[in-house]
Amino acid sequence: MAEAYIVEAVRTAGGKRGGKLAGWHPVDMAASVLDAVIARSGIDGAAVDDVIMGCVMQGGQQAAQIGRNAVLASRNLPDSVPAVTIDRQCGSSQQAIQFAAQAVMSGTQDVVIAAGVESMTRVPMGSTALLFMKEGLGNYKSPRLEEKYPGIMFSQFVGAEMIVKKHGFNREQLDAFALESHRRAAAATESGAFDDEIIALDIETPEGPESHRRDEGIRYDATLESIGSVKLLQEGGSISAANASQICDGASAVMIVSEAALKEHGLTPLARIRNLTVTGGDPVIMLEEPLFATDRALKRAGMNIDQIDLYEVNEAFAPVPLAWLKHVGGDPAKLNVNGGAIALGHPLGASGTKLMATLVHALKKRGGRYGLQTMCEGGGIANVTIIERL
Repeated sequence: MAEAYIVEAVRTAGGKRGGKLAGWHPVDMAASVLDAVIARSGIDGAAVDDVIMGCVMQGGQQAAQIGRNAVLASRNLPDSVPAVTIDRQCGSSQQAIQFAAQAVMSGTQDVVIAAGVESMTRVPMGSTALLFMKEGLGNYKSPRLEEKYPGIMFSQFVGAEMIVKKHGFNREQLDAFALESHRRAAAATESGAFDDEIIALDIETPEGPESHRRDEGIRYDATLESIGSVKLLQEGGSISAANASQICDGASAVMIVSEAALKEHGLTPLARIRNLTVTGGDPVIMLEEPLFATDRALKRAGMNIDQIDLYEVNEAFAPVPLAWLKHVGGDPAKLNVNGGAIALGHPLGASGTKLMATLVHALKKRGGRYGLQTMCEGGGIANVTIIERL
């Protein structure tokens, strides 16, 4: 089978809800990361066969096929480049990577950009369902779905609390993990670990024009006491806003090419795709599926967890990476080495390619060979992608 290679991977710095990226229309934010991978690669934009854009809340400013609109708003891509927008919930742009790699590995395309975008400020989480319900237009739960799952409204928050209880965690453990996320993210920022992956966006502030290049959500002064003082999301639970991912605005993109494209365009690969896995499981506990998807991915790749140098496990809620680490027997020192979504934010449809940008560049800086990325997703689905640094 043909190989698929990553040649560029970029992201914006995260913006808090109503924060520094609130002034950016999501179409233009997405166009900026597309422009960046083209500019960095040096490739002619007309050589791109397709753009696959992840986006979860496809309404309002993110409606009307935002992937195509981002291409049309791009300054480096001609209108002849097609695009498609996909929704696999939080794994949308990780799935975009996998679809792009599959296109290249099948030999049907040679240059594909996988990307993602989410303005959680301008298109709030859940709004695409709630606005329809408010207008009396019904909701996603059909009679057959109700028959199979009576009385259940699928909830990530409920699933996160179920993981806490199932795996025997407590709030103190979750808060300690959250604190470490902030510490690692702060250290990575201060050391310049993110410099190669972040593209700057020009913004307007009360003090005047500014270039946004530092993740806005990191709490440099976080302590266990400050994290522990945040109100729990439900009485008797363990999850709080402080040990869960932050609402975030952002965009990210990864260019994936064939071996023929490497030669034709003189591109230098950063990594090779080693394994693409996606599985589905229990939609009620929902967020536990990365554990079992990782088992399958490692088996299919003929590898064990000790061979993986770095892991990016999305920090949707602290119990997810903690349960994953416990299940696979991984090394905590290899997990989310530059912090995760608790500190850096989780811009839904952009998180998959965002994590891949961080993973690729972290492997390069640390001299690692193999990286594994996984994401918990609504509906009890999980993607796993294994890469090999070149």
